Amino acid sequence: MLSLTCPSVDLCQSGCLSRRRLRPQQMSGSRRSGGVRCMVSTIRRGMFGLLAWLFWSWRVVSVVVIVFELAADVPRAGEVMSVTAESSSERDQVSSLLEVVSGDMKMLNENLKSVIKDFASGEIKQASSLFDCDLTLEDYLLKSYYKTASLIASSAKSAAIFSNVSTSICEQMYEYGKNLGLSFQVVDDILDFTQSTEQLGKPAGSDLSKGNLTAPVIFALQKEPKLREIIDSEFSEAGSLDTAIELIHDCGGLSKAQELAKQKADLAIQKLQCLPESEYRNSLEGIVKYNLERID
Repeated sequence: MLSLTCPSVDLCQSGCLSRRRLRPQQMSGSRRSGGVRCMVSTIRRGMFGLLAWLFWSWRVVSVVVIVFELAADVPRAGEVMSVTAESSSERDQVSSLLEVVSGDMKMLNENLKSVIKDFASGEIKQASSLFDCDLTLEDYLLKSYYKTASLIASSAKSAAIFSNVSTSICEQMYEYGKNLGLSFQVVDDILDFTQSTEQLGKPAGSDLSKGNLTAPVIFALQKEPKLREIIDSEFSEAGSLDTAIELIHDCGGLSKAQELAKQKADLAIQKLQCLPESEYRNSLEGIVKYNLERID
């Protein structure tokens, strides 16, 4: 990925990127610690980390477009022109920049398309499975990955890339973000049944009322046939939504969903073993634990 500093755009000032040399050298122990610190600083912003990254990425695209336009004005070999020492220096700088960013821009473009594709896929999957009582847990997790976890996973991985760590650690951080994201989504779906309208900022059980079947509902459907009948009717009878919510509470759908959230949280913490023990790794673990505390 690309970290770029120029007079008009300093990505490092955004708070989500670390400064990076054009030709990074092998990191010492102190630099490695600094890399982990940078990684934590970015990931602690949760899903907003990648949103900031996407914003600055488009700023980078604009800068590189300008660079290419400048390059077009650089005199080619054979042209009869008088080139001053200053313009020659500028040309060398442009050439060096183009050499560095060419591979980074290709990777940036691929990742931007991948993240946007995930969002769209998640929305399509959700819209196509409304009121579908045959929705499996695997389908639910895949939809949750596309809608939520892919964003957090990409944020975690991009922070690792900007910190110049190994490819292996980058992939582990992706898995950390993925499982944190899945745990976050399950917890969020539990809260839809356990918090008040004032706490949620939307009517309690609103996802269910729209036919969006989440983890608590899927687990409850495995034990309560009457719930299927109510959902199939799309809550056409008065009070049927309240009845469905009571059934989900009574048949253990929420407790099973809590177990699922904890399983994903445990996986996220396991993926952090690739990092050295430090207060920064503890901070990343703290994010996972804080998420679970929302349903304690």
